[in-house]
Amino acid sequence: MANQPPSLSSIQQRVWEGKLPLEIVLAPSECRTYDQADPYIISYPRVSYLPFLLPRIHAFFSSSLIEPNTQPHEGWFSFEGVPLKWHYPVGLLYDIYSGADPASKSSGGEHHHPSHSISVSRKDGEPHDDDDEVREPIPWRLTVHFSDWPDEDLVRLDPDGIVMHDAFINSVKEADFLRNGNAKGIMSLSKEDSSGLWKAVQEHDLPSYQRITNILLPPPSQPFRNVPIRIFLPLPPSSSESPSIKVVQSPLPPSIPTTTSTTTSSSTARISSPSMHPQTIGSVLHSLLPNLFPSRRTPILAKPVLHGAVVPMSAPIEEVVRSSAYCDGWAAIVICMMG
Repeated sequence: MANQPPSLSSIQQRVWEGKLPLEIVLAPSECRTYDQADPYIISYPRVSYLPFLLPRIHAFFSSSLIEPNTQPHEGWFSFEGVPLKWHYPVGLLYDIYSGADPASKSSGGEHHHPSHSISVSRKDGEPHDDDDEVREPIPWRLTVHFSDWPDEDLVRLDPDGIVMHDAFINSVKEADFLRNGNAKGIMSLSKEDSSGLWKAVQEHDLPSYQRITNILLPPPSQPFRNVPIRIFLPLPPSSSESPSIKVVQSPLPPSIPTTTSTTTSSSTARISSPSMHPQTIGSVLHSLLPNLFPSRRTPILAKPVLHGAVVPMSAPIEEVVRSSAYCDGWAAIVICMMG
């Protein structure tokens, strides 16, 4: 019996099970001990956000802080000197900045079934099935700071978490608008469900999250109007600047027209007629980044990575978002160069 592709709900569960080992150290300039404090080590969900860790990390390093009166919400994270945007999930940040090398178990190009969405590791370093994976240097070593907030790079947080909540809900609204052509779904949620969505993200509660997002998502029989996908393209640093990220975003319908030819019965003339066909990751990348993706079917110069796994070029974009979007409803695909 042939192996069946995993269901969209089982892929979503695997996505939420994915964790990333983190080793967090206190910035040396803020540490009162000469030989540095012990690092804070944790296995953390890829779909979650770094600021949720700040109360625990602040308590952990409190005895080592030169300025003990700092507050948890004053904390921010950096990787190799680059401030990390707190409104990006930690898995996305890792895929952008870690320099992970996409690797394929298979050779000879794309071989996945067209209806097969992406597949991810149950935990970093342990891929399942025969899908492409990403080799990941772990644990990921980050630095936490509680002073010298980088105002040019990051919006400041507040003690009540309102800034972070509002940023998340605005992103959810934007995704909802693209899916439905309006934001009535998120706007019509009850107060209980609206606060429950954010609480489910904070507590990493998949059943509660699924219950509420099922209210927002159109049923499978009703296609999205547009598919919420953001493409992150790391750019090489110039001689005087740190690495930067280009974010590519465009309205993406789930189906695109193709032309088929038919022969009339009275003559040999061929008549071309348009037909609709699911838009894939490959067709999106070829359209938006043609220089990096000259082929719609085979990654030649770069590979698309989501949740630490290489996404099949043949994966329909709506299936990818339904099964593998981050908590705000967006699929965030990072472009990794090959070779």
